[in-house]
Amino acid sequence: MSNLERDPAEVLAVGTALAEPAPATGGDVEILEPRDVPLGGPRAMNVRRTLPQRRRSLIGGWCFIDHYGPDDVSTTGGMRVPPHPHTGLQTVSWLFEGEIEHRDSVGSHALVRPGELNLMTAGHGISHSEVSTPEARVLHGVQLWVALPAASRDVAPFFEHHVPLASTLGAATVRTFVGSLAGSGTAATVFSPLVGAEITAPAGAIVRIPLDTAFEHGILVDAGTVTVAGTGLPVAHLGYLAPGRDAVEVVVGSDGPARLVLLGGEPLGEQIVMWWNFIGRTHDDIVASRAQWQGEVIAGADPHGRFGTVDGYDGAPLPAPELPTVRLKPRG
Repeated sequence: MSNLERDPAEVLAVGTALAEPAPATGGDVEILEPRDVPLGGPRAMNVRRTLPQRRRSLIGGWCFIDHYGPDDVSTTGGMRVPPHPHTGLQTVSWLFEGEIEHRDSVGSHALVRPGELNLMTAGHGISHSEVSTPEARVLHGVQLWVALPAASRDVAPFFEHHVPLASTLGAATVRTFVGSLAGSGTAATVFSPLVGAEITAPAGAIVRIPLDTAFEHGILVDAGTVTVAGTGLPVAHLGYLAPGRDAVEVVVGSDGPARLVLLGGEPLGEQIVMWWNFIGRTHDDIVASRAQWQGEVIAGADPHGRFGTVDGYDGAPLPAPELPTVRLKPRG
């Protein structure tokens, strides 16, 4: 999924001040509010973005959290994201409902379906498209990015598909799509210690989730009335937990079931520059990536260059927005 925010004030990497409310906290839980972001031009599909924010860039290597739906595709028009580039990151696609067709410049053609992980490692450079299929009546899920550590950010691009087996954790069901948790997990390739899991629990459940004490964690509420470590966490909000915990208690309200997305990892310990769909370490990294995309693909100078071409997509690739007039500053 492409990051289509054009306003530099909303992009973490820029070095200009942005007024933002003080973080809401409850005990040891920092609550991050979502902001609405339109995705994709005239057929814009709105997503709720909780990461990055100016006060928090990363949770482990996780650097981008978009949460969308449930959207009635017949009225919204669904998802249609033209070919666009990525560098220095991995995209993690996870659906609750619907179906999305993925194509990329390393020749992958795959469907994103509920309960199945599509993991694309951009590394040195890749381009891809995402389009909801005609069979999809509802779209509902999360699109996540992972920042690659400096030592791995130029790896050759590749694509993986995994289907995690579900496990139980008390009354909850766990599907761990990155890393392992409570007996569920995948062999998805990662370049820093990470965990990512969908957790569902019935009304009234009390679930104690084991945590790695070396990890920082974020808990995104997709549905349900939920308290995390005694703090009420509204739907579409992200609760941040600092390293040092070996577990967290989640209580589900009596009014219905809950669904959470747990994300965690060892603090990356590096600063990144994140702009549009690129992650680098300096302003000049981003300038070079943008210039190559615009020259090779948009202007058609070298369709077999750094970002390649996406076969099978009927339409033009997405041009990069203009760079801000200030130098992009590392954050993290």
